[in-house]
Amino acid sequence: MQQNRRDFLKTVGSATAFLAVPQALRATATPQSSPNIVYILADDLGYGDVSCLNKDGKIPTPNIDRLARDGMTFTDAHSGSAVCTPTRYGILTGRYCWRTHLKKGVLFGYSPALIDTNRMTVASLLKQHGYKTACVGKWHLGLGREDKTDYTKPLSPGPNDLGFDYFFGIPASLDMTPYCYIENDKPTTAPDNTIEGSESPALWRAGPISPDFRHIDVLPTITEKAAEFIDNTARQSPGKPFFLYFPLTAPHTPIVPNKQFVGKSGIGGYGDFVCEVDWTVGRIINALEKNNLLDNTLIIFTSDNGCSPEARFDDLKKLGHNPSYLFRGHKADIFEGGHRIPFIVRWPGRVKPASSSDQTICLTDLLATLAQITGQKLPENAGEDSVSILPALLGQKLDKPLREAVVHHSINGSFSIRQGKWKLELCPGSGGWSYPRPQKAKKLNLPPIQLYDLTRDIAERENLYKDHPDVVKHLTELLEKYKRAGRSTPLPATIS
Repeated sequence: MQQNRRDFLKTVGSATAFLAVPQALRATATPQSSPNIVYILADDLGYGDVSCLNKDGKIPTPNIDRLARDGMTFTDAHSGSAVCTPTRYGILTGRYCWRTHLKKGVLFGYSPALIDTNRMTVASLLKQHGYKTACVGKWHLGLGREDKTDYTKPLSPGPNDLGFDYFFGIPASLDMTPYCYIENDKPTTAPDNTIEGSESPALWRAGPISPDFRHIDVLPTITEKAAEFIDNTARQSPGKPFFLYFPLTAPHTPIVPNKQFVGKSGIGGYGDFVCEVDWTVGRIINALEKNNLLDNTLIIFTSDNGCSPEARFDDLKKLGHNPSYLFRGHKADIFEGGHRIPFIVRWPGRVKPASSSDQTICLTDLLATLAQITGQKLPENAGEDSVSILPALLGQKLDKPLREAVVHHSINGSFSIRQGKWKLELCPGSGGWSYPRPQKAKKLNLPPIQLYDLTRDIAERENLYKDHPDVVKHLTELLEKYKRAGRSTPLPATIS
């Protein structure tokens, strides 16, 4: 493991000075092509759960590894938040979620819609460019009104109001009510009963459930729906590019692997559920291959945040597996384990096989990246925190980092900002669920500021805030600037 740590530190971004983001890299309107795009978003999958990223890992992930073998792995990729809803907001809008009314936590079930229908999304951008768009899987961005109990009325605004031609999935996390499938803006079958809550690892809340809904069936059901979308598009609209946003429901709780995966990992139910996630990736690859679409499809595989403690870290550690790899903390935390995630891109003919990038990137970068790929220019009121990673994907030699900095957010709303080797955390403790939790950190009288040099302390153990007041001042002011400006990227109008 010590050798692993040394190997990894070599890949951490080498930019140590406070560098300005090259403006021309954000949204240069240079047409590239119109590839099909499949964006697979795992739910609570840790960096260390992917075998090609963790040579000490115990979970076989051959299909995800295939994507890495055929494409590019980013070793310094981050979700916009350490929990579900805010990350998903950032992926689709290119904007940090803390700029909305959701300052901490997540939405539940039929919460009011979080994305304003007037805001550009990845789906609406691509639809303007002639793409057929679909979202299949976990939405978790609000559907209609919070008091919605009449299941016969349309759930709006929802995915169909935000640029998606088609939606099939569930309202929120697999452990959140109501338990039903939604197609476009209505449940396929209305909930007519109530299910009791269940304890970990098959953890779910009590509430309304549809007669055709079983938690264990959801991942294979949405997987077949996603494959069906690919099949139907290839058959009905040959030559028309498509965008499939495929947010999975696993390995988030309830941890319910299907029978054919039980025992496959050798380390218990969580590992087996990750094996089922890997099967899902393979099923999508097979659907693309069957329709002769694989060579013209850009596939992105990533996760919305770090692994949840419901995976039972202590038990996994005894078996030699660490879902957070070398990083401190896990889902919900301000520490790296909360938001550093797998990010693998396969794009034949564009992305070099078996390549890697140590550029610091964020999941908010999807909008600007796809705008550049399709030759579109973002308006001023879109993608305020999105930077195109296309130069890195194409293997261009860069003399500066793609991003000036990246902002992190924990479940309780604590902020962090990262620039080059420096990471400033404006909270005592984890800001989340790992030790020390917020209340415990206060009782321990821990410093309200943490500063870490990630090039030599990737585990975030040596707080250097007293030794580098200039760095603390600079990063604090930069974060405040981003808040005041309403964006962390240059205005499009200033780009030549």
